[in-house]
Amino acid sequence: MSNRVLFTGNSNIDLANKVAKNLETDLGPMKVGTFSDGEINVEVNENVRGKDTFIIQSTNNPAEKNLMELVLMVDALKRASARSITAVIPYFGYSRQDRRVRSARVPISAKVIADMLSEVGISRIITLDIHSEQIQGFFSFPVDNIYTANIMVKGLLEKYDVEDLQVVSPDTGGVIRARSVAKTLGVQDLAIIDKRREKANESEVINLIGDVEGKVCIVPDDLIDTAGTLSNASHALKDKGAKEIIAYITHPVLSGDAIKNLNNSAIDKLVVSNSIDIGDKSKKCPKIDVFDISPILSEAITRIATGDSISELFK
Repeated sequence: MSNRVLFTGNSNIDLANKVAKNLETDLGPMKVGTFSDGEINVEVNENVRGKDTFIIQSTNNPAEKNLMELVLMVDALKRASARSITAVIPYFGYSRQDRRVRSARVPISAKVIADMLSEVGISRIITLDIHSEQIQGFFSFPVDNIYTANIMVKGLLEKYDVEDLQVVSPDTGGVIRARSVAKTLGVQDLAIIDKRREKANESEVINLIGDVEGKVCIVPDDLIDTAGTLSNASHALKDKGAKEIIAYITHPVLSGDAIKNLNNSAIDKLVVSNSIDIGDKSKKCPKIDVFDISPILSEAITRIATGDSISELFK
């Protein structure tokens, strides 16, 4: 990291410190605060001329504040003559709004955010388990999307026999992710929750495709918001004879009644990453375990800095 500098905004300072520690460096001095009227104030307090810079900043709630911090940090580094600016965005907000379904009169918010980040001067983005992979095509520069679910589930093989496991996709759209996890675990078959969503953050389990009788069900997904879907799915799985339910979900958005829904669900354990700082929510729900993704991000940053392959992380 001799010619590279690592910075962070305020979205997840703990994660940024862990990444810096893994890279055996310190976070670069940058003031990211607010003026008295609430406007964001950014100042780089280190010479970055000709250096490769990295900013760690998720765009979770409050999304507008965290996004604006990122945009202004990038602009400050660009005007300070940084050679390159890589935005490490563990959780990419607005990624669920990536298309117009049935020509509804709605924005494609993910494209709007992509245009903003492209215009401000970012050279490259690193993100984790982005909600829709097509979003990578919204950018005119490289976007490295790192898959964490396969890494998060590997510890299962030390505790369970493969024959006892069944991977369950929480919906038809998650089949590819579930199949990848099943391949990592050596599980042959998949079960799929067939659900109908009438409106945002609400879902109803319609049918379960596959056999889960007496199985330890592994449910992988990219994010968990109000936990309504997972709660409904857990009850359906237990009704079909599931022995245990463990969910591995990368991004713990956990908004609204999420903690209440989790506590009332039939899920036995929820493993989430620290892509989003959930504060004391894990204390309010003993089912939650937090998986540290800083080693994955540190390795990705190192590989980009040295020109090594990112795809090797997936093997």
